Amino acid sequence: MQDKAGNQLSSEEIMKKGINRLNTILLELEVFCLHVIGYVPSHIVRRFFYRLAGMQIGSGSTIHIGARFYNPENISIGNDTLIGEYVVLDGRDTLRIGDHVDFASGVMIYNSQHDIENADFHATSEPVFVEDYVFIGPRVIILPGVTIGKGAIVAAGAVVTKDVKPFEIVGGVPAKVIGERKNKDLNYRLGRAAWFR
Repeated sequence: MQDKAGNQLSSEEIMKKGINRLNTILLELEVFCLHVIGYVPSHIVRRFFYRLAGMQIGSGSTIHIGARFYNPENISIGNDTLIGEYVVLDGRDTLRIGDHVDFASGVMIYNSQHDIENADFHATSEPVFVEDYVFIGPRVIILPGVTIGKGAIVAAGAVVTKDVKPFEIVGGVPAKVIGERKNKDLNYRLGRAAWFR
C-alpha cells in the first residue's frame, strides 16, 4: 500500500492510517447526528445531546435551532449566553465563548483553515476566544486566532480577521473599528430564549 505521494507504507503505518480513518468516520457521524438533533424543537433535548458530545454549556445558555459543530468537545460556552439560529461553531481547536454573550443568526466561527502557501495545502488551526458581554451581529464570520474582547460589538456581515479590543465596535470586510461602546459597566442578563427556536 502507498500514501498520496506514492511512498510505500509499513504495516504499522497502514494500521495507524486505518485507525485515523475510523476515528474520522466516527467524528463525522457524531457531527451529522448533532446536526440532525439541532432541529429538535426543544432547548433541553438539544443541550443534553450537545453536552453528551463533550461540549461545555453554562447555566442558562441556549443554542438555537440549526446549529452546526466541528469537534464539539473543544467548544465551551459560558453562562447566560444565547447562540442564534444556524450558527457554525468550529471546535477543531479551542473555542471559548464567555458569559452573557449574544450571537445573532448565521454567525460562523472557524479556528481551522488551509495554509494556501504550503505545497501540501495542509490545515492549520488556532484558538478563538469570545469574552464576556460581546454581541455578534447576523452573518458575521470570525477566522482562526481571533480574540474578541469584553463588551465588543461586531456589526452584521463583518469578517473578523484580527483581534477586537474590549468595547470596540467593528464592522466591514475585513472588520475595522467603527466606534466604541460607551457603557463600560456591563452587568445585564440576556434572559430566556424563545421556546421553539
